[in-house]
Amino acid sequence: MTRQDHATRIEKLLAAMMLGEKIGQLNMLTADLAVTGPGMPADYMAELKKGRLGSMLNLYGVPLMRQVQRVAVEETRLGIPLFFGYDVVHGHRTVFPIPLAEAGAFDPELWEKTARIAAIEAAAEGLTLTFAPMIDVARDPRWGRIAESAGEDTWLTCRLAEAKVKGFQGKNLAAQDAIAATAKHLAGYGAVMAGREYAQVELSERAFHEIYLPPFRAAVAAGAAAIMPAFTDLAGVPLTAHVGILRDTVRARWGFDGVMISDYNAIAELMAHGIAGDLAEAAALALKAGVDVDMMATAYTRGLPVALERGLVAMSDIDACVRRVLALKAALGLFDDPYRAQAPVMTAERWTEHRAVARDAARRSIVLLVNRNDRLPIASPPARVALLGPLGDIAPEMLGPWSGAGRGEEMVSYAAGLRAAWPQSRIDAARGVEVEGEARSGIKPALDLARAADLVVLALGELRWMSGEAGSRAKPGLPGLQNEFARAVLDLGRPVVVLLSSGRPLMVPWLFERAEAVLACWYLGSEAGHAVADVVTGRWNPSARLPVTWPVEVGQIPIFYSRLPTGRPIDPTFRYSSKYIDMPNEPMFAFGHGLSYTRFAYSNLRAAPAQLREKDTLAVEVDVANEGRAAGEETVLLFVRDPVASVSRPVLELKGMAKVFLAPGERRSVRLSLACDAFAILDAKLAPRLEPGALEIYVGPAARAEALLKTSVKLVA
Repeated sequence: MTRQDHATRIEKLLAAMMLGEKIGQLNMLTADLAVTGPGMPADYMAELKKGRLGSMLNLYGVPLMRQVQRVAVEETRLGIPLFFGYDVVHGHRTVFPIPLAEAGAFDPELWEKTARIAAIEAAAEGLTLTFAPMIDVARDPRWGRIAESAGEDTWLTCRLAEAKVKGFQGKNLAAQDAIAATAKHLAGYGAVMAGREYAQVELSERAFHEIYLPPFRAAVAAGAAAIMPAFTDLAGVPLTAHVGILRDTVRARWGFDGVMISDYNAIAELMAHGIAGDLAEAAALALKAGVDVDMMATAYTRGLPVALERGLVAMSDIDACVRRVLALKAALGLFDDPYRAQAPVMTAERWTEHRAVARDAARRSIVLLVNRNDRLPIASPPARVALLGPLGDIAPEMLGPWSGAGRGEEMVSYAAGLRAAWPQSRIDAARGVEVEGEARSGIKPALDLARAADLVVLALGELRWMSGEAGSRAKPGLPGLQNEFARAVLDLGRPVVVLLSSGRPLMVPWLFERAEAVLACWYLGSEAGHAVADVVTGRWNPSARLPVTWPVEVGQIPIFYSRLPTGRPIDPTFRYSSKYIDMPNEPMFAFGHGLSYTRFAYSNLRAAPAQLREKDTLAVEVDVANEGRAAGEETVLLFVRDPVASVSRPVLELKGMAKVFLAPGERRSVRLSLACDAFAILDAKLAPRLEPGALEIYVGPAARAEALLKTSVKLVA
């Protein structure tokens, strides 16, 4: 059916609708399989039969969903099908690493592949929309939802946004294995004050437009079907009601004609924000801003009829939203096939393939933070291993904070992975302490195991609920008695490898100073244990990098590499310069940090043309050599700097990345390309423009001055 045919069908439906049916199409209710907000007593089936329900969330499973869809199609006056949404954030039944971990692979092909698999599994269970990708730039580890993000960098987040949208939606949204992507949360949510969930946001207009908004434009350009505004405000105006951003920028300037879905109960919360006196006002504000779907507030069903009577909205405003909702249903093919009769069938072979990708994604997401004395890899199985710590043998914690339909019993724990890798080794597991709590009774038995072991593997970190939504932590270190326990283990002088599980960087500088090896394992999903074993044994040479700067202490937060220069840069000999008096300025680990089992060397950086004009493409080349004894994959990062511009520019900005796999002793030339518009800046009026002058080009593995090669070109008019 053509787009015009869809438009004709939509107009006929719209003409036949009564007010309650129109508003019903804008109403989304939950089936209570998952709750991320205040509970509501709504009976979704009763609302559906009245024609007062257009979509649902938190319902999956083909038999139940087809039963509900049958009511929509066969027992309502107009027979309009529902679409079904769910938080398929980092996998559905097969769980992949959390986005913050997967971003560390610096690999758009991997990101798209895992989203494609998640879409197939979600579609197989009747889902047609996901509330993902989350593309909030996140620079504060106190904020729990940093786990769902791609980290601190805008350019990297843009690339992840594009890849995830393509993976979820495929080439055709009506395909049986496609689900609609919802880019969330537009925008600035990652900058909540003090890292506290749902708090106010204080951002300059420049920061909003340069840092936080571009990933959403990238998602729109990639064809994202839906957008979710943030709970939070911008300069006192909640995004759920922000006409200037949602309607004037996203719809009018960017040309987005998809559906905007409120966050959970967000429209009703406009009253708590203090910009609406009652539900009718809240509903009117959101509708006028262009929010099409009211998730779980029932603000539209209860408030819009009153708002219409008061003249706060016009019928044309309601009709515009209904058209977009119906257009999404048409694009998903639901009018022609509401049950998606040919949805994917999950076979044993397909499950096996998906688990293999999960294992590969997980090992590509593990960051080797510390490796003193080349403790890792451990090529020969130790005779006796002590796997200590509260997270060593607890499979459900591998799920992470947004685990879709993942099942804890299907996850592979660290213990299971190491035992499979070293079947001849004796591996004794003991928690020692719990993640939380004050019980010390397990410490002595665990230390006894450590004394008798050839290798100690110490599994520490957070419980998965400590990250994600409502998982803000003012003290993002090791909770409970883990610090005490870990110090006691390290005091024994045994070889210790630390597996650090978390949804954020954890501030444990003493651990990094004392442990021989530390792996940032994040939450790796279904194949966590096997992936960790692959890295520990050297079957996989770690290649992941940090997509976020790792602070030394919480007092450095927010800390990120792309900071603006200051008129008084740090000078250790001069008191009145930009520095702390009680700690270094530099982070524990820089953006891009990640060790390997081999050594890569960069040389011979060149860029052409030396004189760059507006329509030119800059070619950047660098030679990379593997000077170690193991084959490995190197991630090459390209940064730029505009040292003199009409507005101050960051000291470094990521603009490109490439991968190269090298055997020991091998050397290759790596080429990256930059279109001239990559150097455009937002001027004093926030208008994009190219400014003539010198441009600095940096290439290397991480955002550390000593790790980067530098050259320059000149942009000419």
